[in-house]
Amino acid sequence: MWRLISRRVLQAVPVLLVISVATFLMVRLAPGDPFSDERRMPDDVRARLAACYGFDEPLWRQYLQHMTHLLRGDLPSFRHPERTVQEVIAEAFPVSLELGAYALVVALVLGIPAGVVAAVRRNRLWDHLLMGVAMGGICLPSFVLGPLLILAFALTLGWVNPMGWDHPGDRVLPALTLGLYYAAYIARLARGGMLEVLSQDYMRTARAKGLPGWQVVVRHGLRGGLLPVVTYLGPASAGLLTGSFAVETIFFIPGLGRFFVNAAFNRDYTMVLGTVLFYAVLIVVLNLLVDVVHLWLDPRLRDARNA
Repeated sequence: MWRLISRRVLQAVPVLLVISVATFLMVRLAPGDPFSDERRMPDDVRARLAACYGFDEPLWRQYLQHMTHLLRGDLPSFRHPERTVQEVIAEAFPVSLELGAYALVVALVLGIPAGVVAAVRRNRLWDHLLMGVAMGGICLPSFVLGPLLILAFALTLGWVNPMGWDHPGDRVLPALTLGLYYAAYIARLARGGMLEVLSQDYMRTARAKGLPGWQVVVRHGLRGGLLPVVTYLGPASAGLLTGSFAVETIFFIPGLGRFFVNAAFNRDYTMVLGTVLFYAVLIVVLNLLVDVVHLWLDPRLRDARNA
């Protein structure tokens, strides 16, 4: 296990380096600068601002300066000069993390039972109904589902607020908007994994011993049948966090996604660089956790790695 963790950490270093270089070059070579949307200023003032922020330096030196400040924890934000990028991330990310956690609960609570029931009732009414709904959920993006939920439950029925993050009820619509898409994927993966497990010999043996059907499925089938879902949880968790950009904008949630979107529009180079690298490290950690859980659930993988 420690060999796996150390190998993944070493593999992540060059990946993060490439991501940092690519992000820096894309935002720096894009048209405009952090002062392009301000009222027109004299050329000498713009030159002094460029010298103050180091824009007159070569790109490679600007990149090294940004990365040095980022590693030291004092990378300034062009649009929030009173705060560093790390302070903005520390303030806003807990909101995005809370939203992602709620959405993950929605995805698992709805997706796993739907997939298991569809597999047990294969080619019957429940199977066709649940998988049809799941396919519709996959085809419906969050930026379409969010306004529809606001129209139905906030504006028409008046059950919840259409936007904000002040009351417990404000979490419902954003969590559903973000979680239903992944619940649909999880349902289909759970169905496929359970169908493969239900046809195994040890499952027939369990039924032949007289165990009730629900015990066969829960005690003997879930551990192997949910392996595709566990594998998917790594990119799904990362998608829940990064996919919250659109949801936070729709519902006016003060999370990290809104800061990233505003930084991209305002050419806040350091905020974009810090946010992208933060999410990249987070994705690496989540994928590593999924690999560890996968090894724990499937002993065959441990044997293969030890061979």
